[in-house]
Amino acid sequence: MTQETVSEKPPLDRDSLRDVIDLSLWAGQMLLQHGADTDRVEHTVHLIGTSLGAEWLDILVSPNALVVTTISGDEFRTKVRRVVTLGVNLAVVCAINDLSYRISWGQVDRAAARVELVSISNLRHNYNRWVVILMVGLACAALSRLFGGDWAVFLVTLVASGSAMFVRQEMVRRHFNPFIIVVVTAFVAGAVASSASIFRLSPQPQIALAAAVLLLVPGVHLINSFQDMIRGHMVTGLVRGFTGAVISMCIALGLLLAMQLLNVGGL
Repeated sequence: MTQETVSEKPPLDRDSLRDVIDLSLWAGQMLLQHGADTDRVEHTVHLIGTSLGAEWLDILVSPNALVVTTISGDEFRTKVRRVVTLGVNLAVVCAINDLSYRISWGQVDRAAARVELVSISNLRHNYNRWVVILMVGLACAALSRLFGGDWAVFLVTLVASGSAMFVRQEMVRRHFNPFIIVVVTAFVAGAVASSASIFRLSPQPQIALAAAVLLLVPGVHLINSFQDMIRGHMVTGLVRGFTGAVISMCIALGLLLAMQLLNVGGL
């Protein structure tokens, strides 16, 4: 955006500028909460704010907060919004990304943008929870086959990862601490997968133990961490990387507790 383009915009009054920063912050908060990387958050917040009439936005993205200053004429507003949860829902990220471009094309004004952000914030999951449990179980079981497991390992992994996913959903619904959820889910997956060793169902029971907890691997956190650090967002990248490392340790802890309790080895 050139300085000439910026100067052509009519200045916004104080209330309008406040509305612009509220909408931009809301979109940025949802992006951070649902797995967007820092560059995506900055680009989308800036695009929404300038497309709705602000001359410029200065944006600071931190791991648990978003700070934005909007400028229009002689007016400026600065606001902070906390990010209280960190998860992954790429459907929300895609919806906000699409909305930001429609705003930039002039297809959506401030009132319509607010209505759409409300709709996105209430976005329901596309699939029934039992379909998710089944698909997660099949995914982990398929990976056990790729690791060289036999059909007994496939079935044990299917049941173990499906059971773990059910427990995870229930704990998320009851708002448990995310790290406690990972430990308990890994424990359940490890305990059920240990049946392959306890009942000697397969000569490769360790594959079931390893594959059953793959649903917990923090792939999005680790990928975003590397992307952020490569692009110069060191603080956010390091925090996301550390979060991924802690989640990985929680997986190991839950699996270790299950193996020690049931006296199963092999990993």
